[in-house]
Amino acid sequence: MDFALVLLLGLVAGTVGGVVGFGTSIMLMPALVLVFGPREAVPIMAVASIMANASRVAVWWRDVHWPAVAAYSVTAMPAAALGALTLLRLPPGVVEAVLGVFFIAMIPLRRWMAARQWTLRLGHLALVGAVVGYITGIVVSTGPVNAPFFLAFGLVKGAYLSTEALGSLAVYVAKAITFRSLGALPWDAVLKGLIIGSAITAGSFLAKRVVLKLEPEKFRLLIEGLLLTAGLTLLWAAWRG
Repeated sequence: MDFALVLLLGLVAGTVGGVVGFGTSIMLMPALVLVFGPREAVPIMAVASIMANASRVAVWWRDVHWPAVAAYSVTAMPAAALGALTLLRLPPGVVEAVLGVFFIAMIPLRRWMAARQWTLRLGHLALVGAVVGYITGIVVSTGPVNAPFFLAFGLVKGAYLSTEALGSLAVYVAKAITFRSLGALPWDAVLKGLIIGSAITAGSFLAKRVVLKLEPEKFRLLIEGLLLTAGLTLLWAAWRG
């Protein structure tokens, strides 16, 4: 019954993530910790995140901005591997608190960049990839961090969802390979991650109709709402810890 509820939540989380490009891990991780325990939840979520991002790429395949993916991934992948190696050396509560504040700060930052019509180039995305990739190696999810930067690059809706997802997919693959090499990703966790990821994938395809109906500005406001929710959730988790 617990696993069935996790799958149902995976469908909902996949739909939300399919609309705004992130939020899947934030919604699922508490449930995974309750059902499987914190030690097993992290590698399960790593596998599920690979499927979540792969499904968003499949839905919006024709809208992928390939140069942006390449610029972001070339630095993000090795940085994610390095972050995974240092995961056990950092106090989780401190990391969550810093990320929570950072997520919330992204809201005025995005508006500030938009007001000044500040646009990013490929070199900027490579720098963002290095920083975000390393942080993603340490924590479960940093999807909200990517949002303002990919939006500032000029991507929106399908182009944003597919490009950000493909960049994140590269990061999570690097993270999973590192976990596997360290013996922290057993086959049992891989199987559970694939099952949960299948529910997320179904949600991603359901989300496409919603995205197609959204106006660009409403899409950006929806992302800001998730940024605020993600930031407050992380601050609460840090305080509870």
